[in-house]
This record gives sequence, structure tokens and C-alpha cells, in this order.
Amino acid sequence: MLDPKVFKAYDVRGIYPDELDEAGAYAIGRAYVEEFEPRRIAVGRDMRLSSPSMAQALIQGASEAGADVFDVGMVGTEMLYFAVGERHLEGGIMVTASHNPKEYTGMKIVRRGALPVGGDSGLLDIRTRAIAPEDRPAALTPGQVQTVDIWPRWVERVLSFIDVDAVKPLRVVIDAANGMAGVMLPPVLERLPIEAVSYFFEPDGTFPNHEPNPLLPENREFIIEKVSEEKAHLGVAFDGDADRCFFVDDTGDFVPGDFVTALLASSVLEKDPGANILYDVRASWAVPETIKDAGGVPLVNRVGHAFFKHRMREEGAAFGGEVSGHYYFRDFSQADSGVIPFLLMLELVSKRGGKLSDILRPFRERYFITGELNTPVADVALKLQELKERFGGEGTVSHLDGLSVDAEDWHMNVRPSNTEPLLRLNLEALSPELMERKRDEVLDAIRS
Repeated sequence: MLDPKVFKAYDVRGIYPDELDEAGAYAIGRAYVEEFEPRRIAVGRDMRLSSPSMAQALIQGASEAGADVFDVGMVGTEMLYFAVGERHLEGGIMVTASHNPKEYTGMKIVRRGALPVGGDSGLLDIRTRAIAPEDRPAALTPGQVQTVDIWPRWVERVLSFIDVDAVKPLRVVIDAANGMAGVMLPPVLERLPIEAVSYFFEPDGTFPNHEPNPLLPENREFIIEKVSEEKAHLGVAFDGDADRCFFVDDTGDFVPGDFVTALLASSVLEKDPGANILYDVRASWAVPETIKDAGGVPLVNRVGHAFFKHRMREEGAAFGGEVSGHYYFRDFSQADSGVIPFLLMLELVSKRGGKLSDILRPFRERYFITGELNTPVADVALKLQELKERFGGEGTVSHLDGLSVDAEDWHMNVRPSNTEPLLRLNLEALSPELMERKRDEVLDAIRS
């Protein structure tokens, strides 16, 4: 089974086995190698119940098409990226459905340098080949398959981003959501002096406690409660494949990805003065202003990991952050990591010596953000034009990604969804009253 609709803008995702099964995984593995002709690739998988058989079928397809395959086993997505970059491989495929519910399977596909393969960079060509009905002969020389242990070098690499000796014995609540973070973190934590209060570290693809998507408020309730209960310095929650992490401060307040980006940027700039830093069009003004104050160069970018990873290379940027919790590092193959931001936050809180809530207070007292508000619309293009005519006169207009309007004391970005007929609004103002008024005005215009 290989339903064409499982090929999304940035990855492959569908319900197992109704939309994507082992035969589909085999076809994708073959199609990938036939399309890009890599000599050597890495394949990893997450902890979902279907992932072992899906990865095995994928490996068989890729090797029968002629590629040598390094099977890195059950790893987090960032570890697959690391394997591709570290071993100078021509590509890699991670069998994962990331933060999706338990019935899903999927794949994240990359080329040399861990550059993503998306809808405009080869994924549709893979789809065409994979769903073609004709039987294709196997390669004259099938590739070799070997198991590779990347764990020791990955642990050293992520720890190299911080001064371990600077980390204090903080009390930290960690929610791994029965995902890959529960497997990845123990060898890292044993090198740190922190007191980790760990929950749901047992990998379990049925996700018995809650879905592995901390962006949804209902999945954050547990860690917010535990941070307060344990009187912890901070809390961190990971998504299913652990390439994203989300923070809760010592008061139990969720930390928006904009503010995390600003803090991580200041940390990176301490070690790499004057560096270029990427942030996305949705972000709070806290991000570019913090980057400038820290002596860096803020560069605004389109949303999406493919756009970030290409631009990171173009600009030689040291770091990039997205509101959605993706954080990219030049010295990690320009790829996103969930563990490195966690380590940087531990180092930052330790060095500054105060509470995370105190560190965040200047942001929370100055910048008032709506978060992302989604609204279905009948005609996306027409509605964007209406919004431009209604609000464009209040500030500077940009079409870098959807519609952005920057006024003196408020700004917004309205973007169309890649997959649904809806608009996503992110708005910020320099007072809560103005934020609420402009939010309501824009939402009324969108919904009218």
C-alpha cells in the first residue's frame, strides 16, 4: 500500500498500514536510490510499533537498488542527520512519524549533508517512481547492509556545544512522552551534574500517557504540573522523534519558541561573536532585537526546515530557530536537534545564576504575542489580498512567506497552510491591550 497523498511538503506521513505499509516502504527505498543514485546511505527508525518492519523493508528496497546501507538502528531523527553528515554519506532516511498519533508511520528523507528532500527538491520524483506499476529489475550489484553504532560520537558531538563544567546541579523535569528522547538522553544525562526527574522514558509506540506533541496544550499539562510539584528549576518536553524540545519555566509557564530562540541565539553569540542568526517570519521582535543586542546579525527567513537548512548554508549562519521548536546548528550539519537546545538552556540558566522565569521577565514584560491562530477560509489568495488592502497601510508589507505587516508598535504574519485551506495568524504588540485589539481586528477580517 502506497497512497500518493502520504507524500507531504517536507516528508512522508500516513496511517499504517491503510495508507503506507512495508511494500510501500520497499518501493520508496528503491525509488530514492534510483532517483538520486547515492552510493551509501544511512537508515534509522523510531520506537513506533511498525517501525522495525518498515525500516527493514526500506533497507531491502534501497540495497536491492544498489546502495550500501548503514543501519543505525533505533535512534532519534537528529542522530540520523548526524550519521549522514559525520560519515559523509550521500543520503539517509529516517522511519518516523515524528509527533503524529500512534497509528501513523512516515519517513524523513535527506541527501548529502543532511539536506532535506521535500516537495520541491525531489520528493515528488520519488513518489512518481515509487507508485509506478511496472516491475523494475534489481541492480546488477546489490548494495551491502551493515549495522553501525553512532551513539558514542553523537554523544560527544552534542556535549561539545556546551561547557559541561559550567552546568550546575539544577533540578530538571523531563517528559520524553515514551518517544526517542527516553533512549537518547540517558547517555547524555550521565555526563551532567543535574538532578533529572524523568518521566515516560520507556519507548512505547502506543504512547500510553499522552501523544508526543508538546505543541498541543493538553500534552503539556503533565509537565507543567510536575515542574510546580517538584519545585524544579525548569522542565523540558520532547516530541516523538526528539528533534524538537519545549521548555517550561520554574513557575510552570510554557516558554514560547520565539523566546527560546532569542535565549539560544544569545548563548550561541557568546561563543561565536558577530555570527549570522536565522529566525522565522512569525517570530516575536524579541528575537531580532536580542540578536542585535548580542552583536549578531538577524536574518528573517521563510518557515520550514528545508528553507532554513538551505539558507543556513548560504549565509554561514551559526544558528537558526523556528517558533515551532526546530533549532538548527551550523556545527551539526546545519540540522535541527532537540538535545542541543536542552543542553544550551541548562548551560545558560547555570551561568546566569537566576531563575528561568527571571531571565524571561524582560521578554514577557515587553512583547505580547498571540501564538498561532488558525482559521479555515474558502479562498486563501483572495483573503490575503483583502488583509493586505485592510492592514497594509499601517506598516511595511512583506510577502516573504504569506503576508507580513510591520507597524511601529505591532506586527503580524498571515500564512497559508501547506496542506489545508486555512490561514495561520501570528501577531505581536508592545502592550497587551493593543495585541488583543489588533488580534480581534485581524481575526474578524479573516473570518468575515
